[in-house]
Amino acid sequence: MFTVYVLKSQKNGKRYVGQTSKDAIQRLNEHNKHCNKWAKENSPFEIVYTEVYETRTEAIKRERFLKSGQGRKWLDEKLI
Repeated sequence: MFTVYVLKSQKNGKRYVGQTSKDAIQRLNEHNKHCNKWAKENSPFEIVYTEVYETRTEAIKRERFLKSGQGRKWLDEKLI
């Protein structure tokens, strides 16, 4: 199982879209432990949306969509 997830920074409201084969909560904890420079500057995060897929290919396709202009618009409408 692969999860597409959307995190929202509690610090400044920025969004992060990613996909993982790990548990979404485990991945959230990694982001909140400052796994990279961007995460360190924008943490703490909360999970605001998830979707589960059978294959990595499906998850990557959905992640790419959510990072596109139409995908960001869809998230803006969905997460109000």
